[in-house]
Amino acid sequence: MKIGLPKEIKNNENRVGLTPAGVYELVKYGHTVYVQASAGDGSGFFDEDYASVGAEIMPDIESVYAISDMIVKVKEPIAKEYPLIKEGQILFTYFHFASSMELTEAMIQSKAVCIAYETVEDAEGTLPLLTPMSEVAGRMAIQQGAKYLEKPIKGRGVLLGGVPGVPPGKVLVLGAGVVGLQAAKMAAGLGAHVTILDINMKRLRHVNDVMPSHVVTEYSSEYNIRRHIKNHDLIVGGVLIKGGKAPKLITRDMLKEMRPGTVLVDVAVDQGGCFETTHATTHEDPTYIIDDIVHYCVANMPGAVPYTSTLALTNVTLPYVLKIANLGWELACQKNADLAKGLNIVEGEIVYEEIKDFFAEKV
Repeated sequence: MKIGLPKEIKNNENRVGLTPAGVYELVKYGHTVYVQASAGDGSGFFDEDYASVGAEIMPDIESVYAISDMIVKVKEPIAKEYPLIKEGQILFTYFHFASSMELTEAMIQSKAVCIAYETVEDAEGTLPLLTPMSEVAGRMAIQQGAKYLEKPIKGRGVLLGGVPGVPPGKVLVLGAGVVGLQAAKMAAGLGAHVTILDINMKRLRHVNDVMPSHVVTEYSSEYNIRRHIKNHDLIVGGVLIKGGKAPKLITRDMLKEMRPGTVLVDVAVDQGGCFETTHATTHEDPTYIIDDIVHYCVANMPGAVPYTSTLALTNVTLPYVLKIANLGWELACQKNADLAKGLNIVEGEIVYEEIKDFFAEKV
């Protein structure tokens, strides 16, 4: 199979679809890999690294799309890429269709085969291709949140870990999934007091078992959220609806109940965000302020640490890329139930039920 790795063109997206090690495996199995020139530079993987393992370096993004049977990338295609996508071409990447009608309609019209990383699901119900980026984003939520709590950038002026004689900052985490667990781990490691809310008691029991005593679990309800936002310094939104849009857990009116300089980090922004006041930002201009509340809503948080992120992503995507390349997408999905759940749009038709239901409600 002919596999293409284009350079990501979303704002400040420095990740790349596969490392040279991943390309090496594909070439070993007899596949041809076309890498756009400088595609891996932002992640620390250079053209000579790819060429040394057998990749063919292409001069531009147009030539990569034109020659490839399958495109492996990181972020969803943006408008500039829509005309490059061919009928029947396989696109294997993060899509998050529920957050964009424009993207969904463009992929339907392209008649491509869209396999979304975020809906590949194993027998245990986990999302193996979303997990590593959720781990990165969860940890980064605290790293970024701690920074934006500083007074020069309009935060409350709170040091999360406190110092002797001064109590630590307070972190509220909404969602006890992968993002929430990693955020709680990082915040606890800094010495902050952490409260984590979820409606899944099994997840809360797990958090209670593995976290130190200054991480407190509570059942999530609007009442409890409203109670906690009044005295927490950093609030992290990490809820996930598989293939669907995130619920709005913090509404505009709730901002008035927070202290000025409170920081909101919405990791669910790729799925529309779990705060009513969320709109996607970029690493170039990551924050905005509404009612004296600092919002950090960068839609590709792991893109800020591309070396780590690209390695972590290739670790989990490569086995699936190999399956598709070796067998073709139809047979690969027949033989692998995990991968079959990644099928979102196939040759002009939405085939993932949650996305189909979501857009049916919009019509």
